[in-house]
Amino acid sequence: MPHAALETLSARDARRIARHAPAADAARFLHPAQQALLHRRGWLTMLAPRSAGGTELPLPQVVRLEEAVAAVDGSMGWVLTLCAGAGWFAGFLAPGMARSIIGTPRVCLGGSGAATGYAEEDGDGYRITGSWDYASGAPMATHFTLNARLQRAGQPLLDADGKPRIRAFLVPAALVQLLPSWNSIGMRASASHSYRIEGQWLSKEHGFTISADTATADGPLYRYPFYSLAYVTLAANVAGMASHFMALAEECMRHRRHARAGLPLLDVAEVATMLQDRKDAFAAARTLFYAVLDDSWATVDGGAALDEGAMQAVQAASLALVAVCRAAVDGLYPYCGLYATREDSTINRVWRDFHTASQHALLLP
Repeated sequence: MPHAALETLSARDARRIARHAPAADAARFLHPAQQALLHRRGWLTMLAPRSAGGTELPLPQVVRLEEAVAAVDGSMGWVLTLCAGAGWFAGFLAPGMARSIIGTPRVCLGGSGAATGYAEEDGDGYRITGSWDYASGAPMATHFTLNARLQRAGQPLLDADGKPRIRAFLVPAALVQLLPSWNSIGMRASASHSYRIEGQWLSKEHGFTISADTATADGPLYRYPFYSLAYVTLAANVAGMASHFMALAEECMRHRRHARAGLPLLDVAEVATMLQDRKDAFAAARTLFYAVLDDSWATVDGGAALDEGAMQAVQAASLALVAVCRAAVDGLYPYCGLYATREDSTINRVWRDFHTASQHALLLP
């Protein structure tokens, strides 16, 4: 199936990613050649500020690249997306801290958004304790991001509404204990393990707040709303995996014969029509998704803020694309035959990856 997003990914890089995807899935972590490509191309710092040593690419370009990589290997696309997304946080750190982190050799930021730990005020910093789940790319992370509830003298600090105050932190991997826990049926090579921190001290400069008002980098990336960025990057991954599945499903249907008609499935009119309908629906939803993304980026790049209606449009277009992807994958799978159930087949890996990635909490129907 032709895939427009692949224009952002060279054919040579796509072949290299695909060549090692089965081994990565079996090993439950990205192949060293895949990791090397992420670093060599600078993709893991493509959302980090130029002032800190990142490439600070325009968001629409980033999203198209993430979709293209996910269309070759879902796990690699996911690690790229989540780790590059964590690199975006450098735009909210003190500039010196951001430069020291992004300048780390083979830097890779992973982490979790859940506030499942606490940060006790301690002198000029905080003492961090807690456990966090689902840090994609954890084994290659040089730093981990997290959210923690603030405490003073063992008592929670509350905001003006009486709710616990939560702050984000960026923690060197040397202070983190990795807890191997990722045993999902899909996205195996994402190695989205848990991690724990036990009473480790951090200076206040390791903390940050995600808001356009608190950004320390000037570019439009850091004025683009966090949740809007999350929706478009996650939806693009799901779209990439769905397009890969549709191409593989069409190939299965080309070789599988209809039990009663004795014809290849694609020669059966109603099957061919159903396939084309799924492809057309996907193409339409994808076109709308990128139109909304590009418009929202143009607004922010032009110096304006996204209003509530624009943010809702980004979310709606993202979830609509994911819904069409679910319908396509689930609608085509029964026509793919027993080959698609083989754990060592590419279509089975893509099917497993798709159904794991699309379980992300932000992508609920």
